[in-house]
Amino acid sequence: MKQDGTILLVDDDEDILVAGKLLLKRHFSDVTICNVPDNIPKLLSDNNFDAILLDMNFGPGESSGQQGYLWLEKILSIQPDAVVIMITAHGGVDVAVEAMKSGATDFIAKPWQNDKVITTVSTAVKLGRTRKEAEQLRDTNSRLAQITNQDGHSIIAQSTQMQQVLSLVERSAPTDANVLILGENGTGKEVIARAIHNQSNRSNEVFITVDLGAVAESLFESELFGHKKGAFTGATQDRVGRILAADGGTLFLDEIGNLPLHLQAKLLAVLAQREVTPLGANQGIAFNVRVVAATNMPLSQLRDPQHFRQDLLFRLNTVELQLPALKERPDDILPIARFYLEHYARKYQKADLALSNDAELAMQNYAWPGNIRELRHALERAVILSQTSQLNPHDLQLVAGVPVANPSERMTTTQAEPGQEFNLEVIEKQTIEQALTTYGFNISHAAKALGLTRAALYRRMEKHGL
Repeated sequence: MKQDGTILLVDDDEDILVAGKLLLKRHFSDVTICNVPDNIPKLLSDNNFDAILLDMNFGPGESSGQQGYLWLEKILSIQPDAVVIMITAHGGVDVAVEAMKSGATDFIAKPWQNDKVITTVSTAVKLGRTRKEAEQLRDTNSRLAQITNQDGHSIIAQSTQMQQVLSLVERSAPTDANVLILGENGTGKEVIARAIHNQSNRSNEVFITVDLGAVAESLFESELFGHKKGAFTGATQDRVGRILAADGGTLFLDEIGNLPLHLQAKLLAVLAQREVTPLGANQGIAFNVRVVAATNMPLSQLRDPQHFRQDLLFRLNTVELQLPALKERPDDILPIARFYLEHYARKYQKADLALSNDAELAMQNYAWPGNIRELRHALERAVILSQTSQLNPHDLQLVAGVPVANPSERMTTTQAEPGQEFNLEVIEKQTIEQALTTYGFNISHAAKALGLTRAALYRRMEKHGL
């Protein structure tokens, strides 16, 4: 059976070319021959060869191998990853070895043995394919890094409080220091993490996010460290963990405060050793990542050994950033609101929308327990439901919520009012929104009030676009 492989054979001996082509065509899908080395650059530009067989000498009486060195150098200057096999006479083995030091992959001595030729070329073709795949993977990763690193959220920071935060970002970003971002839910911790990455020396590499609050304890090691095929039931193939996926770039560990103590110990060991061992593997793999972590846990609680390992805290908070709640940066409320109003007006094709003076006043006087996330949702909902070109306070629905009871306690026998909504999907979304608002977008508290696990609430939030 023929092997997929595109081969170029270069030799000035017509007998070698004919014999070589007949032999190689029986084993490889495409074989090109060339008896004039000056044609090599054109052939390389027109074809994508997996392996190149190159004679060391061209012309009668040539035996120094200098022509082979010259053309090897030219080939590698055109295609640095080219796989080149040198062809030499028995007496020129030393010359071929020197050529390998210059970048050749292997050599074949002539008169050759057919089995030896096929084995050598097969190995070379596999190597060539691997190099091409690696190059394509590098190119793909580079493109993905460019796409994922594009900051989809602008940082609006007119307030003094946020200007101080951005000053710390600017000073710490170019370093490799680990950063711990503190702040309530919805204050923009991931946006700041991305800003740190984008202003760092790793900006051309990947930014990998892990929401530790949504990762089940049983999957923690597999998710972060990876696993080998057969490591546990259901591990049908090797999986690269998030830490190795972020190699060279930035790893953002969100909701780090929700990680149980016994898993904190495992994370600390990996970060301290800078080496991770996938489940089912026997050997660790070194990695190079910058860690940015975030939590809504108060600093006083973080410094309590009963809740958080102090040695892990010291490793994470080389630089510590405290994001203010939205109510603590009132100068930013209206600029952020106008930004999202413009964004959603464009998204939902509702031009010329504006906030009334009363709406702006209401927004400035509102406590925003859900911070920027709540403001964004309020603006999106208002834009979607708007029937006029001006948004008023009632469009924003800025009504202080009441504690959400257990869903079963909401069942009543009151008569339905005309127009009352009975669509379960809509009711579920509204209930989740109310719970999030009531508990200041604290996922743990909202999930408990709704009778859900954190993971289940995250799934429903994603389902409803919250």
